[in-house]
Amino acid sequence: MSFSELSKNSKRVADTVERARRVHVTRRDGEDLYLTTERHDRQREETADVTARLFAALISSDEGARAVLLALPAVFPWTRHLSAEEVREFVVDLVDATRDVVELDVHAGLHRVIAEWRATARVLADPDLTAELTAPLPGDDHGEVVEP
Repeated sequence: MSFSELSKNSKRVADTVERARRVHVTRRDGEDLYLTTERHDRQREETADVTARLFAALISSDEGARAVLLALPAVFPWTRHLSAEEVREFVVDLVDATRDVVELDVHAGLHRVIAEWRATARVLADPDLTAELTAPLPGDDHGEVVEP
């Protein structure tokens, strides 16, 4: 549905949202929008909460952590290029970011964690790139790097 349709026929749009629970609104002059009902949004938040709690509970036991580690390649096939320690770090980062989605309503962190670990796997999957990026830097030691 277009943004102009929303402004011209708001009652009809609201009725559509009630039926569909979520409507995609396209805009020419900005990012597209989604309209949803409060109940649907609350249910999505509950889904994220349950997911975060389930992950946290699973990784708190050895058996659950093993199950998550075994399932990970089906969800993120690129994890096969990570070491066992890196996979564990990824899982911890993933769980923490999932909790942030629920507790802080911050979704960008979850997407950042996945993108960063995928980029790491991409580097590790290419032996030439791995060698280039892990080789010692040429030249002298330039001293301690100070925090900005």
